[in-house]
Amino acid sequence: MARPVRFGRPLVASVVLAVLLAVAAALLLARNGGGKGASGDAGKAAGGASAPAARFDVSSLLRPSGRMLGVVDDKTPWQYGIVKTFTEQAGRAPDIRQYYSSWGDDFDPEGNAFLWSRGQLPMLSLVPSTTPLADIAGGYDDAYIRQLARQVAAYRGPLALSFAGEMNGPWNSWGPGHARPADFVAAWRHVHDVFRSAGVTNVVWVWSPHVVDTGTTARLRPYYPGDAYVDWVGVIGYYGPIDGTAFSSLFTPTLREIARFSGKPVLIAETGVAESSRKPDQVRDLFRGAERAGVIGLVWYDQRKSWPGSRQLMDWRIDTSVGAGAAFRVEAARHGFGHPFGKG
Repeated sequence: MARPVRFGRPLVASVVLAVLLAVAAALLLARNGGGKGASGDAGKAAGGASAPAARFDVSSLLRPSGRMLGVVDDKTPWQYGIVKTFTEQAGRAPDIRQYYSSWGDDFDPEGNAFLWSRGQLPMLSLVPSTTPLADIAGGYDDAYIRQLARQVAAYRGPLALSFAGEMNGPWNSWGPGHARPADFVAAWRHVHDVFRSAGVTNVVWVWSPHVVDTGTTARLRPYYPGDAYVDWVGVIGYYGPIDGTAFSSLFTPTLREIARFSGKPVLIAETGVAESSRKPDQVRDLFRGAERAGVIGLVWYDQRKSWPGSRQLMDWRIDTSVGAGAAFRVEAARHGFGHPFGKG
């Protein structure tokens, strides 16, 4: 058994002196702006240890004042080539860098911080793959969701998160014919609630249906989780050989349908124009229509990929022709796309 410690006068005096020094240090820290220097970096605590950084709060990002321009591909955040290529082709760096991750994958705090430090808002499209939505809603993967929430919170920067995008697309294992709208809504709300219970404040929740067209006929309202669970609506649609010859036919009917049940800001979360003789005109139509619709931005799919549900390989890249590239640069600038983020 340990003997009780007796505090003599010299020890008491030392304790009092230590307290006074601590109070003086706290006052000095407050005078210097809470420990932030001119560069905005967190100050150092006594002994050289870094003070813990505050968690990022996305409140300031929920109603963007400008129009963002983004790019999406299937590479990881560290694979920065798509950003460099986009910057060269579009004439400016993207504001959003979207990428995909499968259900069960770890989140990469350092990779996302790498993007944010360079001016790109990371946007994660989390794909449930073969995991049934009903299982996610039922709590079978809660250990993973809690781990993911901790990893996202540890990143300490903003993240736009789209869970199970194109949930109304029958080509997806979580779409019509494979899962019910009620399963999607329950899974979305469950993931959101677990994040909220973990105190995560740095996520912008992006609900991302595909536009309603000849291949995607399901109504959207049954898939909507509710305004309390959604920050941005992220509509996906492409100008291609089947649907999408003009903004008025590709996006407008879907935007009107969504406006009947949601007033959230709308982001065109994935789009592109397939190579054809009409591509320059369609690029112009896309930016003009997006401005008139009041969207907060668009994210370009700068790759070659097969049309959903077919083997027809399409080239969606910006620079498939001199005319297409020029139209993209001119129209993006003309309609005010490009919204650099502050580092809040």
